[in-house]
Amino acid sequence: MSRKYFGTDGIRGRVGEYPITPDFMLKLGWAAGMAFRKQGKCQVLVGKDTRISGYMFESALEAGLSAAGADVLLLGPMPTPAIAYLTRTFHAEAGIVISASHNPHDDNGIKFFSGQGTKLPDEVELMIEELLDQPMSVVESSKLGKVSRINDAAGRYIEFCKSSVPSSTSFEGLKLVVDCAHGATYKVAPSVFRELGAEVTVLHAQPDGLNINESCGSTHIESLQAAVLVGHADLGIAFDGDGDRVLMVDHTGTIVDGDELLYIITRDLRERGKLEGGAVGTLMSNLGLELALKDLDIPFVRAKVGDRYVMAELLERGWQIGGENSGHIVCCNHTTTGDAIIAALQVLMALKRRGETLAQARQAVRKCPQVLINVRFGASTVDPLAHPAVKEASAKATEDMAGRGRVLLRKSGTEPLVRVMVEGDDESQVRRHAEALAKLVAEVCA
Repeated sequence: MSRKYFGTDGIRGRVGEYPITPDFMLKLGWAAGMAFRKQGKCQVLVGKDTRISGYMFESALEAGLSAAGADVLLLGPMPTPAIAYLTRTFHAEAGIVISASHNPHDDNGIKFFSGQGTKLPDEVELMIEELLDQPMSVVESSKLGKVSRINDAAGRYIEFCKSSVPSSTSFEGLKLVVDCAHGATYKVAPSVFRELGAEVTVLHAQPDGLNINESCGSTHIESLQAAVLVGHADLGIAFDGDGDRVLMVDHTGTIVDGDELLYIITRDLRERGKLEGGAVGTLMSNLGLELALKDLDIPFVRAKVGDRYVMAELLERGWQIGGENSGHIVCCNHTTTGDAIIAALQVLMALKRRGETLAQARQAVRKCPQVLINVRFGASTVDPLAHPAVKEASAKATEDMAGRGRVLLRKSGTEPLVRVMVEGDDESQVRRHAEALAKLVAEVCA
């Protein structure tokens, strides 16, 4: 069945525009409560990032869940992976995250986690969608769900993150700049690194409900680069608004993306004899990552774009490490979903074990030039990816690169965008093909 509301990463959109409205969230809370409440009562955790609309949607979800007979535990502003972890540790039936990740404050969305801290199975998402089309009912008064708040949620998650590195770990002498994107990591991330001994300068950790991801964090990394250089830091760490993706900056101010971070962690696992199988990337992973892992005889496979697909591939193969170049890194030996703080800790430990700087470690990945152009489309009924002219131009570009590059066109799972990506060993050729294809897609979508 095709989904009416759920995309690749939950339900997301502009605040005030259906379905990101209070009345829909009330019904969604009820539908989720009914789906999770298989026998009698159930317990659902609800967390959020720092955007102002989170208060409104938290209240609406809380009312809907209670009407369905589900007890609600409120976590307040917490990173998305923290909700996954706490859902497991509280033995709850499900966790709900109110967040639009790296999007601006006027967007919001809902993500669900199962009781095992993983993305919901397809059948549960479909059950929720079916319930959304049914009339809302309320359980009898004695069976209404109760609501309480977990006051020590941040402390629990901080200790969990620290447990992902050896108990003897000390980052004393390491000078870090940490950009929290005015988002969900603003309290916990600085505490994790400081409690492990690092000297931490914190950027963008004063959320006001409107400034999440605004010219900061992993999507706007310029201020972090400047701060690392001015402060003579060893490296910088940039999180996104909900704390499930991370990028870094080395001491020279150079951006280190998810492909390079994935390589550093994977190589460390191999050198310690801890790597099971290989690594999972995505269709967007740079060819240089694949070649660098091949040099180490480490298998590499590509999943569809989206951390849920990376996770599915890891589970199917019994592997433990995967990620996206956007900075979603999944370390299955530590957690059940992409976790930016834990991924950052694994990189720091890998550098410490080798005695390398981040600048030295990233040299092993010789990245191929890659040009990505986002083309926004509106209400056009034309599918640009199926359009004959687009398919023909894509095939010609691939043929022109003669095995030295690749073309990828795909629709975003969270925004009305077509992503045009061209990669190869000739940068001018790559850019020429990407710009021509993007122009054609825009014309087709017009």
